Amino acid sequence: MGRFSPLILLGAVTVGLAMLPMIDVPQTWLLYLFYFFVFLAAANMWNLLAGFSGLLALCPAAFIGLAGYAMTILTWLGIPFYVGILAGGVSAALFAMLISVSVFRMKGVYFAIGTLVVPAILRLVFLRWRPVGGDLVGGGAGYMVKGMDSVSTEITYWLGLAIGLASVILIWYILRSKFGFGLAAIRNNDVSAASLGVDVFRLKLSSFIIAAFVMGLAGALFYAYQGYIEPNTAFNINWLMIVLLATVMGGIGLEWGPFIGTIIVVILQFQLARYAGISLLIQGIMLVIIMLVAPQGILGFIRDQRRVAGFCARLRIPSERVSFLSNPRKD
Repeated sequence: MGRFSPLILLGAVTVGLAMLPMIDVPQTWLLYLFYFFVFLAAANMWNLLAGFSGLLALCPAAFIGLAGYAMTILTWLGIPFYVGILAGGVSAALFAMLISVSVFRMKGVYFAIGTLVVPAILRLVFLRWRPVGGDLVGGGAGYMVKGMDSVSTEITYWLGLAIGLASVILIWYILRSKFGFGLAAIRNNDVSAASLGVDVFRLKLSSFIIAAFVMGLAGALFYAYQGYIEPNTAFNINWLMIVLLATVMGGIGLEWGPFIGTIIVVILQFQLARYAGISLLIQGIMLVIIMLVAPQGILGFIRDQRRVAGFCARLRIPSERVSFLSNPRKD
């Protein structure tokens, strides 16, 4: 029972969140929560890569933007947006398989740099390529998402809740499976893990594809809700900053770290909107401060403080011994 109590609590919270659109809450609440669900899904998947698999992949914008474009193009072909969302996730996963052939040849910082340039390449492609005809919005291949006029805010809210919840359950399951134990061995030392029979390449590739698929679902839904997509925002570094901040602030490599970090990121996204010109600079400064002050994030900091408090409590001298040492008996 104790093992499943977090999931029971999660189920109760999910039911409460699903009921919100039915009780006439302010639309602003639904907007904030929608952003939270989408960002949480992306942050959970980046935590799977960087926190649990040891893959410092700096290309979430590639998966999110590509999935958004796949969904948008399909709506122009008359396919419903919800089918396009699923197709966006699949296209992101297939793209992850494609680039893994080259980026997985790199290690450490070279892997990070190799993945960082992928969204930039895609941005240049979509600035020059027009996948479908029609009126353009913004720069390059900027398109409106067709068929969203008849879709209510409640529908996209529930879809966001489903994707966010799926990412939480997926991480919970992975970390308690044989797959998760293999990732833990790889994170500690991939050479030692390989010597013990762990298929390091297969596990890392599987994590890469799974993360791309869920990020793609989240990204496609985000742009369906937004109603349009264009290259400069779809493949923007801001997506990388979102997952970095959410994961690092909450606690990288901690199961519930992205949950706490995403709450902060959503608040920052709306509060910093008025400082659009320097918002990335402000976020970068905050990221550096968190990494210097609390490298393990908020949850990691709390965990370490509790360990220190528990250690000190175990070392506390009993009161009778203290009194004996203070007033030794004289014979």
